[in-house]
Amino acid sequence: MRAAMYYANDDVRIVELPKPRIGPGEILVRVKASGICGSDVMEWYRKPKAPLVLGHEIAAEVVEVGAGVDAATVGNRVFVSHHVPCGSCRYCRAGHETVCDTLRTTNFDPGGFAEYVRVPAINVKHGVFPLPREISDDEGTFIEPLACVIRGQRLAGFRPGSTLLVLGSGVAGLLHIKLAKAAGAAKVIATDVVEFRKAAARKAGADLVVDGREDVPASVRTANGGNLADLVVTCTSAPRAIAQGLASVDRGGTVLFFAPIEPAAKVEIPFNELWREEVTMTSSYGGSPRDIRESINLLREKRLGVSDLITHVLPLGKAAEGFRLVAQARDSIKVVMRP
Repeated sequence: MRAAMYYANDDVRIVELPKPRIGPGEILVRVKASGICGSDVMEWYRKPKAPLVLGHEIAAEVVEVGAGVDAATVGNRVFVSHHVPCGSCRYCRAGHETVCDTLRTTNFDPGGFAEYVRVPAINVKHGVFPLPREISDDEGTFIEPLACVIRGQRLAGFRPGSTLLVLGSGVAGLLHIKLAKAAGAAKVIATDVVEFRKAAARKAGADLVVDGREDVPASVRTANGGNLADLVVTCTSAPRAIAQGLASVDRGGTVLFFAPIEPAAKVEIPFNELWREEVTMTSSYGGSPRDIRESINLLREKRLGVSDLITHVLPLGKAAEGFRLVAQARDSIKVVMRP
């Protein structure tokens, strides 16, 4: 089979790999669509592990079923989670499934930027979900990133009627805008420094879009009747933007750290100001099975649209172009590969 082998953002090669063979409890799926995630182009994270086949946002069709599998049938359209929790450890029982040791050590073989993927037995057990006919293959690539956003807003205690500030209007930021608007936010303010993404934020429903090079806290106050934001979500790895977020949260508000930064980067925290104003700082990572089910339901019921975020659909042979588009982050939002 063909696969896109990642060496670096500017070095993605189409290679021939053996078609995976499955064992008991496993399934083989044919990838129908696979989204390029922003994390796929974080070179500080990916290059030390290269070469490897990336891709974890997939819509697929079951083509082989191993002995003992009753959760899937040949011909089923499915979404498959690459990381799955055990469901029984102390973290899972406490609702922190995404820090489960099992979740951090599971994956499928080899990755979504390939024609076929072998789904291990534990992923079959905890991470295979039917893909409803109302969700297209391309839309199915949003199930995982939307689940992450759902989890983030839930853990941050988002409330209808609140004001949300989203820093960074890439795919994650735009999904935060859409979800907050669908859930009853009174006002959503977004930032970015790229005109293409600022326009996308307006289209996604942001009530105000601020250039990230401006005085963001002042813009929030002006737009929000003198108040800062109830919930701030950082969807960027830029330390300056994260600092803007910390300065833009209202008294009693919450800052959700949604995106990582390079390990060597530093962000200064105005500790006393945040302490005195009873500001909560929290983070979220990934999506649990509960979040994935909610994501599927939102997309199936059309309560949140995502097709307008797809700017490029490319064949697997153009994977290098897809990675370039996402890494440059100038004139693309969601890039979907079709193996």
